[in-house]
Amino acid sequence: MHNVTANGASIPALGFGTFRMSGPDVLRMVPEALKLGFRHIDTAQIYGNESEVGEAIKAASLPRGEVFLTTKVWVSNYKADDFRRSVDESLAKLRTDYVDLLLLHWPNEAVPLAEQIESLNAVQAAGKTRHIGVSNFNRALLDESVRLSTAPIVTNQIEYHPYLDQSVMLEAARRHGQSITAYYAMADGKVFKDPVLTDIAARLGRSPAQVVLRWLVQQEGVIALSKTVGEKRAAENLAVFDFELSEADMAAIHGLARPDGRIVSPDGLAPAWD
Repeated sequence: MHNVTANGASIPALGFGTFRMSGPDVLRMVPEALKLGFRHIDTAQIYGNESEVGEAIKAASLPRGEVFLTTKVWVSNYKADDFRRSVDESLAKLRTDYVDLLLLHWPNEAVPLAEQIESLNAVQAAGKTRHIGVSNFNRALLDESVRLSTAPIVTNQIEYHPYLDQSVMLEAARRHGQSITAYYAMADGKVFKDPVLTDIAARLGRSPAQVVLRWLVQQEGVIALSKTVGEKRAAENLAVFDFELSEADMAAIHGLARPDGRIVSPDGLAPAWD
């Protein structure tokens, strides 16, 4: 696996995500993922499984420095005092003194962005996170975050899969020296039956999931999150660094994007998307 370098951070290009993963599944799958070779684990306060993630990482008996750990502050914790308290609670649950990456999970206009960014900077200055970033930000919010922050913002974690054109956000991230972290890569399972993807997969002797993950990590500055509760699928998802997609295949997959391709856009949280 290669790492993606962004504003001083070196992030494993493929992460193991825990969104909507139950505690027992986390306890079973995170140690297995680490055993297979994953070194990037992604969670969030709102997922309700930080405690299990922390326990699972401890159970894997790896040096803390070998695991790149990301969590996200939920929007109800953006006021300064709540922010600091919630981060301390996350660290206690995760059984660590620091996370490698701390993100704002969604935009929240109820708290000034300057206050949110100031809290991120303060937590980093206190040594509780090595790097900071954002999630689900549009271009305007990303640009404003960069302007407000004294510390570099290393990623914007956003929905990205073959049916959603994220070229605007990719260009913005690259302009700022940032990475994009892609979630929902399988587009709620739509990729598994897509004829373009299944044809490429059959020709290469791979699965559609492997093709999509390879398509993501083969792009400059893109990190992909994978998620599964199956050990066999986890091993399959990791096996995407021993082949490459041709320029024609990359273009064909990009060509699947459509105007209505976005899946995740919750009312009250989603910004005006680019």
